[in-house]
Amino acid sequence: MSAGATSLCNDPTWYLPDDLPAEFQAFDTPVEGLGAASVTKLGLLDLEFAPSAGATRIVRQSLRGLLYIFRPIYIDPGRPDMAFIYALQMGDGMVQGDRYRLDLDCQPGSAVHFTTQAATKLYRMEQNFATQLVNLRAGDGAFLEYLPEPVIPFRDARFYQRLHLTLAPTASAILGEILLPGRVAHGEAHAYTLYYADLEACSTDGTLLFADRTMLDPGPASPRSPGRLGPYDVLATLYVVTRRVRARDLADRLYRCLAERDAVLAGVSELPSRCGVAVRMLGHTALELKAAFHAAWNDARVALIDVPAPDLRKG
Repeated sequence: MSAGATSLCNDPTWYLPDDLPAEFQAFDTPVEGLGAASVTKLGLLDLEFAPSAGATRIVRQSLRGLLYIFRPIYIDPGRPDMAFIYALQMGDGMVQGDRYRLDLDCQPGSAVHFTTQAATKLYRMEQNFATQLVNLRAGDGAFLEYLPEPVIPFRDARFYQRLHLTLAPTASAILGEILLPGRVAHGEAHAYTLYYADLEACSTDGTLLFADRTMLDPGPASPRSPGRLGPYDVLATLYVVTRRVRARDLADRLYRCLAERDAVLAGVSELPSRCGVAVRMLGHTALELKAAFHAAWNDARVALIDVPAPDLRKG
């Protein structure tokens, strides 16, 4: 990592937004031992991709602290040029005071799939909280998939994520997240303190395309209330941001894909600005929901690039 990048990483505004929600400002207390955002609590990943010799390659990378990646692999027979990136975190999950930041810059014409090697565990947090900032950029003609493994919040976990997508007019992106209820076998279904995720998508000129927010705070408001998850335990969201396919046609297609999955409650909506669709899914079990999520991802992929979802080889 260059000296300039190191200097930025030492600046708290690099890994923590200055407009942090008030709920988390109240949790911003000292952490005993290793302080919040100390060198052993930072995970920084900065990658730039560009086409080269018939495939998408990493042309710049900076890694620091708790995050690292495997070398890119090329496993999609329908898109042999697409780079598949598997991220890993040191240790077994995020703890109080951890600060992660991921920057993925996909240059024009690149094709990238970014995922995690395993689920993200959020451990108990009696002091402070954990955050993750994700900045995604897709240039003209780029195709980006950001589909990490599920998040598992333990009892008393406090987690804030902000994801920002910048998309060129001819680029497409598929983004998704799955939130599990926690360690159900330990009696910890939705026993976390606060799960808060913001998403914002903009065009390259800064015009806001859409924004979305998920906030679950089981203390004052049960996630199982009718206006939240109801009788379901697992939540997933899939965003397909594109102008390659008409939003209404894409919404109809994904609705048909999910309509016959009785174990899952799903809704499909056109995004503002007709820039794609959002799919929200609720399920009783991780297995049921992950199957529906994969089906929707596969159908969206076929609609956008006429290539089905590949085997991600995670065991």
